[in-house]
Amino acid sequence: MTQKIDYGKTIHLPKTDFPRRAGLAQKEPEILARWKKMGLYEKQRAAASAENRKKFILHYGPPFANGHIHLGHVLSHTLKDIVCRSKQLQGFDAPLVPGYDCHGLPIEWKVEEDFRAKGKNATKDTDPVGFRQACREYAAGWSDIQTEELQRIGIIGDWKNPYSTMHKKSEALIASEIHKFLMNDGLYRGSKPVMWSIPEGTALAEAEVEYKDVTSDTVFVKFPVKKGPKDFEGASVVIWTTTPWTLPGNRAVAYGDDIDYIMIIVGTVGEEALVKPGDRIFVSKVLLPVFKTAAKIVTAEESPGFKGSAFGSVVLHHPLHGKGYEFDVPMLAGDFVTTDAGTGFVHIAPGHGEDDYLLGLKNKIEVPHTVAGDGKYFEHVPLFAGLSVYMPDGKKGPANKLVTNAIAEAGNLVAKQQIKHSYPHSWRSKAPVIFRNTPQWFISMDKNDLRKKALAAIDTTRFVPDRGRNRIGAMVEGRGDWCVSRQRAWGVPIALFVSKKTGEPLKDPKVNQRIYEIFEKEGSDAWFDHPPQHFLGNQYDANDFEQIRDIIDVWFESGSTQGFVLEQRPELSHPADLYLEGSDQHRGWFQSSLLVGVGTRNKAPYKSILTHGFILDEKGYKMSKSVGNVTSPTKLMEMYGADILRLWVAGSDYTDDIRFGENILKGHADIYRRIRGTFCYLLGSLGDDFEKVKYADLSDMDKWVLHKLHEIDSIVRKSIDNFDFLTMTTAVHNFCTKELSAFYFDVCKDTLYCDAKDSLKRRAVLTVLDEVFNFLVHWLSPVLCYTAEEAWLAYKGVTTEDTKESIHLSKFPVAPKEWHHPELDEKWQKILAVRGVITGALEVKRAEKMIGSSLEAAPKVYVGDTALVKALKAINLADICITSGAHLIEGAIGGAFMSADITGISVTVEKAPGAKCERCWKYTTDVGAAPAHPTICARCAGVVQKELKSAAA
Repeated sequence: MTQKIDYGKTIHLPKTDFPRRAGLAQKEPEILARWKKMGLYEKQRAAASAENRKKFILHYGPPFANGHIHLGHVLSHTLKDIVCRSKQLQGFDAPLVPGYDCHGLPIEWKVEEDFRAKGKNATKDTDPVGFRQACREYAAGWSDIQTEELQRIGIIGDWKNPYSTMHKKSEALIASEIHKFLMNDGLYRGSKPVMWSIPEGTALAEAEVEYKDVTSDTVFVKFPVKKGPKDFEGASVVIWTTTPWTLPGNRAVAYGDDIDYIMIIVGTVGEEALVKPGDRIFVSKVLLPVFKTAAKIVTAEESPGFKGSAFGSVVLHHPLHGKGYEFDVPMLAGDFVTTDAGTGFVHIAPGHGEDDYLLGLKNKIEVPHTVAGDGKYFEHVPLFAGLSVYMPDGKKGPANKLVTNAIAEAGNLVAKQQIKHSYPHSWRSKAPVIFRNTPQWFISMDKNDLRKKALAAIDTTRFVPDRGRNRIGAMVEGRGDWCVSRQRAWGVPIALFVSKKTGEPLKDPKVNQRIYEIFEKEGSDAWFDHPPQHFLGNQYDANDFEQIRDIIDVWFESGSTQGFVLEQRPELSHPADLYLEGSDQHRGWFQSSLLVGVGTRNKAPYKSILTHGFILDEKGYKMSKSVGNVTSPTKLMEMYGADILRLWVAGSDYTDDIRFGENILKGHADIYRRIRGTFCYLLGSLGDDFEKVKYADLSDMDKWVLHKLHEIDSIVRKSIDNFDFLTMTTAVHNFCTKELSAFYFDVCKDTLYCDAKDSLKRRAVLTVLDEVFNFLVHWLSPVLCYTAEEAWLAYKGVTTEDTKESIHLSKFPVAPKEWHHPELDEKWQKILAVRGVITGALEVKRAEKMIGSSLEAAPKVYVGDTALVKALKAINLADICITSGAHLIEGAIGGAFMSADITGISVTVEKAPGAKCERCWKYTTDVGAAPAHPTICARCAGVVQKELKSAAA
C-alpha cells in the first residue's frame, strides 16, 4: 500500500522572523534604544578614523530652541540625516554635530509671559543677569525636548555633545567675531533708518521681516514752490505717499532727471475735489491721467513738457509751513524715482527709509529724529508730539489721520485714497514695522569690499537647486549695511567701549582678549555682572568710556557658528562641504554665515548650499495653527512611524514647496508596504544556508537581474552626489515593484518552492536574491533607517539585544563590472513585452471562465521577428509566463489575441494537456510517472525522493 504523503510539507516555503506588518511605532523606539546602547555614532567615527576616510562635512544649522518640532523640522533635519548617512555609505566620514540657537527675542517673550503669569514684571522684579538666567533655563529645557524629538525621527549625530550658541565658549567666540569687524574698521555706529518693531522694541534685520498685503491710507500732498524759475512761482509739486505719518519727517522731494513732467493749470473740478480752479501743479506726464482721476480734475490746461532736470534749483515749502515746519525743502535728483505709481515725485524723509537716507546723506540733508522706539512722535515734533504712529500691539495709531487732517487744514491736501499693497511685518510679532532713525551698530557692506567678496564667493559656490545663486546674489547685491545691534536683553552683547570724548570705539587687542577670556570662563552674563573696569584693566579709566550694552543680532550669532563649530570641533573642518536649510535662509543663515566668513576669513564657510521649499497642506495652503491644518510629527510617528515620514521627505521634490496631508502620507505608506513586502519575500527565501553559484553558471534571466542592480546602483550613487533623493527612491521602488515583485519573484517561486534545495537552478536564484537584498537594504538604509536596520539584523540572524551589528556601520556594496550588460537588458525588455501580450491573453480567457489559474494554460505564441524567436527559444517561455506549457510558432501571425501596442505577436490560449501535479500544481503528462508518487509529476517525484532519502540518512 502506497504511503500517503502530505506534499505541502515538502515545498520549501519562505520562512523569516521579519514580519510583514511593520509595527513601526513600537519597533522604532526599540531600535533607537539599541543604537544609543551600542554607541552607533561613536562606532561610525571610530571605523572611519581607522580607515582614514575622507571627510564630508555638513554643518548642521541650529534650530531655535523654543518649542516642539514641527513638520518643517522633519523635512529639514531628515534631509540632513539622509545626506550624511548616504555619504557614510559611500565611504566618507560624515559626522553630524547638531546644535541649537538659544538667544533672541522669541525666548525673551516667552520668559516675559511666564513672569506675567506669576504676577511679576521681568524688568522690575529681576536684574539683567537674573532675567538672562531665566531665558537660559527656558532654552535649555526646549533643547532637551527637541533633542529627544529629533532623535526619534532617526537623526543620528553627536547628541551627547551638541553645540549651543549659549555655551560659554560659543558666546566668547561670537563676541570675538564682532571684535574682528571692529578691528578691521568694518563695524561702525551710525544714526540711520532701520526697520523697527514697536511691539518688540528693537531694530530688526531683513531676515526677521516678512511681507504681507495691507490696506493703507494714501495721500496726494502739495509742496508749494518757494524758490525757482520765474514761471514756477505760485505752483506746487505734488507727492504721493502710503505713509502720511512720515510727512513730519520730510526734508526734501526727489524727482527723476530724465522723467517727462508738465505743469497743469486746474480748470473745472468734480464734487468734493480738494484742488481749486487755477491751482498750478507739477506732475509726471505719464501719470497725469491717473492723477486727474484721483484729484477729481475734470479739465486742465497743460504746459509744454520738460525734463526733471529743470527742478535742480527749486526749493519748496513744507506742506505744514507756518505751523512749526519753517525749513526749506530742496528738490533733489533721485535715481530710484519711477513713474510706476503716484505723481513722479517722492517725498524724502531721511529718517524713515533707506533710499531717503542715502539721498539725504549725499546732499548733506539733516536726518531728523521723529518717532521714538515706542511708536510715538518725540516731544520736539510740532503739532504731533506724543501721538502714536502704531500702537504697542501693532495696530495703527491716530498719526495718519491727524497728519492728513493738518495738511488739509493748511490747504495742501490734493486727494486721499486707500490702496492694498505689500508692507513689511515682524515675522515674530506679526505687527507692521516702521523705518525710524536711531543709533545702531552696523557692519559696512562696502568697507573692506565685503559686498564684492561675498558676491565673488557666491559665484564659486554650488547651489542645489541652482536658482538659489541668483536669489542670494540679488539680496547681497542690493542690501544695505548690516544692522547687528538689538535693544534687548537675551543674547551676546556687543562687548565694546566707546570713548565719551571722541565717540570712537576702543580698538585694543588686549581689551578684546580680556573680554574673550572672561566670557569663555563665565559666559556673556559677565558683561552685565561686572563693572566696566573689570574688562578695561588698569590701562584705561572706565569713566572715560561708554559701555555698549546692545545685544548682537541672532543672525550674526548663527552666522558665527562656523567659528565655534566648524573650526573648533576636531572632527569637523572649515569650510563645510554643505549647508542645508529652507529657501528662506538665503536671506538668513546662508547670508549671515557668508558675510561673517568673507568678512573675517576672506572665504565662504561652505562649498555647497542645498535649499528646500516650505510645507503646504494638500490643497496648497500654507500650514498655520489658526487654520487648523498643522499636524504634530510626534502624533504622526505614533500613528505611522518615523520611516513613513522619512520616505515622504525623500519621495518629495524638496526643491519646491512640498504638500503634506493624510492622503499624501497614506500614499507613501503604501509605497513603504510594497518595499517592506520585498524585504519580507527576500528574507523568507534566504532563510536557509546555501552554496552560492558563480556568475558564469547563472541563467540569462538571473544575469539580467544583476544588470538591473548595476544600473540602479549607478542611479543611486549619482542621485546621492546630486542630493536627488526623489530620483533615488523612485528608481529603487520601481525596481521592487516592476522587475522584482511583478516579474522575477513571481517567476522564481516555482523554482524556490519546488526544486530540490541544492539544485543549481534554485541556488542560482538564491544567489541573485542575496545580492538583491544586499543592495536594496543598503540603498534604502539612509531613508528607511529603522526598517533597513530591522531587515539587516534579521538577515544576519542577530537580535536587537546584540549591539555589535548594524547596517549603518557598513558601506555600499560594489556592483561588479561583469554585471553590466546593456544588450542583455535590451533583449529582456523584448521578452517582457512578449510576456505582456501572453498574460493579456490569459486574462481574457480567465474572464471568459475558460481557465482559472494561468497554470491551466499552454498558450501558442506566434512571432514574426526571427531574432526575437531565437531569443525566446533560448528561455523557458512557460516558466516566464507561469503556464504549464508554451508553444512558440515562427512565421505567420495566427493567434486569436493581438496587442494594440506590440505588432508581430499574437497568442492563442489552449488548455494545458495532462493532469495537475498535487505538489507544484502544474499540468503535465508525466503525473504518476513514479509509481510511489502517483499524484505528482516526475520533476516533483524526483525532488521528494531525493530529500526523503537525505532526511533518512
